[in-house]
Amino acid sequence: MKKTILTLISLLVIAGMLISCAPQATPTPEKVVETVVVEKEKEVVKTVEVEKFVLAGPIPYPDAPLMAGMREPKKFEINEIVEFKKLDKYCEPEWVTKLVQAGKLPPVEERLPKEPFVYKAGFMSDGLGKYGGVWRGVWAAPTEGWNWAAGVSQGWFGIEAIVQEEPLMTGPMFLTKNVEPIPQLAKSWEWSADGTELIMHFVEGAKWSDGVEFTTEDIMFLWEDNILDPNVNSWTQASFWTIEGKPIKLEALDKYTVKWTFPVPYPLSMLYNMTNLVFSPGPAHILKPLHPKYGGKDYQSYRDSLPPNKLPIVTMGPWVPVEYKTDEFMVMRRNPYYWKVDENGCQLPYLDEVQWTYSKTGVTRTLNTIAGTADHSNVENPETFDETVKQASDPNAPFRVEWGPETLGFWLELNQAKYTGVKDERDAAVRELLRDVRFRRALTQAVDRDGLARSLTNGPFFRPWPGGLFPGSDFFNKESVVYYPFSPDTSRALLAEIGLKDTDNDGILNWTEGPMAGKNVEISMTTWEDISAGATLGQALTLLFQDIGIKVNFRILTNTAMTEANTNGEWEMRIARPGQAFATPNVRCKEIAPTIKEFSWHREGSQPEEYADYEKKMVEIANAFCLERDPQKMKDLMFEYNKLHTENVYTIGLVVGRYGLMLNKYFKNVPIGTPPFLYQWDFNNFLPEQIWLDEADRWVLGQKEIYPGKLPGVDFPYPNFSQ
Repeated sequence: MKKTILTLISLLVIAGMLISCAPQATPTPEKVVETVVVEKEKEVVKTVEVEKFVLAGPIPYPDAPLMAGMREPKKFEINEIVEFKKLDKYCEPEWVTKLVQAGKLPPVEERLPKEPFVYKAGFMSDGLGKYGGVWRGVWAAPTEGWNWAAGVSQGWFGIEAIVQEEPLMTGPMFLTKNVEPIPQLAKSWEWSADGTELIMHFVEGAKWSDGVEFTTEDIMFLWEDNILDPNVNSWTQASFWTIEGKPIKLEALDKYTVKWTFPVPYPLSMLYNMTNLVFSPGPAHILKPLHPKYGGKDYQSYRDSLPPNKLPIVTMGPWVPVEYKTDEFMVMRRNPYYWKVDENGCQLPYLDEVQWTYSKTGVTRTLNTIAGTADHSNVENPETFDETVKQASDPNAPFRVEWGPETLGFWLELNQAKYTGVKDERDAAVRELLRDVRFRRALTQAVDRDGLARSLTNGPFFRPWPGGLFPGSDFFNKESVVYYPFSPDTSRALLAEIGLKDTDNDGILNWTEGPMAGKNVEISMTTWEDISAGATLGQALTLLFQDIGIKVNFRILTNTAMTEANTNGEWEMRIARPGQAFATPNVRCKEIAPTIKEFSWHREGSQPEEYADYEKKMVEIANAFCLERDPQKMKDLMFEYNKLHTENVYTIGLVVGRYGLMLNKYFKNVPIGTPPFLYQWDFNNFLPEQIWLDEADRWVLGQKEIYPGKLPGVDFPYPNFSQ
């Protein structure tokens, strides 16, 4: 307890120093009232504010500093990465062939599709691989279960990316010359002459890990009984799949073909949504009988129908979870029915096993990778940056680091919904403040961003960021940024203009009218346990806001509690780490403005919401951007969007930096210049199924296979999912 108290005191002292020591922007008075000459050789100019305080206005946003360790990706045409074709022969690990010979498994050519997905040898950065070895990972979020079609989380950190497969891949688009989605379960597609219909063809004969064929029934079950069913809280819902308020339609033409119908011609951005998480089909032959529409008990039972320990699960991914112990470990074994091969016809993946160790924080993943007891981490927790760089400089380090663009940001989101989550007069009064641009500007100009950046790391890893698009985005233009400087005096003037005053002299501002008149302005601020920097930032912001008279009650929530608060709209301010939408708006164009009811910080519930004029304009821009095909016009739209976002302080940006990708230095086939975070997260970017290890390097870091020679469905029988 004593240690905890001392740590907290230290944090408060540091945050206090940020307030007292940081340079402040000097406001410009409205006019010079008097000039007095007191000596012949010396002139003293005295400025007196007579009419009103002049607010510190926007200043230019600086350029990003360069950082060592960045490499440009090698670019490919789509047909240089993948093709779908039948090969003359196929291969598999020798130990799998022995299971086939023992009659425990069908021959490999019977387990593969008619025309498998084939990775081209020229695409592989280290060439065709060899079988054998393990991948050791760390995950630090609860595994809720395996019904991802119903919005259930598998625990993140790469687990989702392994078990879910989708029509198209967007993660590796950084490797394509034209930033195009890459065919996956959908091997090809073509547009109608008028551009309102899209015919999509799926791989024929691809199988789930239990040997059941994947067909358009799986696609339609995801669409009709999850996404369009309002009782299922899937990752996307019906409102997401609209254009200009009109619904997108999907129908199956046969077992391997679907037809998309759009209300406008050539909505190319919709292709980016047919990808990981957003459109990941689950096994209909398992899930359909559990759905209430087809005889299942109820919707909650359906959502919870595939708990974490009901293994093996049925997946289209390269490895299958076969063992799980709550908050301890998880083991995955190679999928004998995986539908991808290399150019020699060798069934992927190359590695036989994936092992996961659970931790309460993602920092452990980084520390384990530094120590050589894990094979991968993202350098995303600021407290590990300095040590990671130091250790990486050692030639004997077991890992290597590659730095990506500036897409690692932290910001403060403010709940701007007028009705959703409002339960009483106090909630309504707080929301009125959060919806007032003057209040948001007062908060943003109370933030010492330079001080925050210094408090997170010793090196030049972070810098101030006002919010909006990430500086690392291809659509970012610094001239679009309205950057309000640190100026607590400006903040105090804005709060006074709103009518907030410290009427009881306790150092906290009070409401002066309405049902809350005389009450202190107290606002809750949260972050969640997965954002380790949230604790440091939260403590500092609490003191910075207290300095201008706003009392903040800061708490760290569990991931589950944060999800519930978001769904219910019962939160006020939260420290968050923005997602891909603000790095790659061309992929997530509907997520940058309230184009859908479920928009993150202006969520619509049972009562229609009220939107500010600038929000309505941002929705117009986002919708136009989704449909625009001209690259320059797309950039112009994002310029206008970012100006509106930062000028109106739609979010309060804090700091921005770069993610680092840490990987076992012995891994082969990691694509050059792979970002840990861009169009997707890490595992969707470096394509783990085609990564391999030389025989001499497989066990040099102490790796050990837990279940050598064992397969799901052979040594790990599938459970009765109906029970």
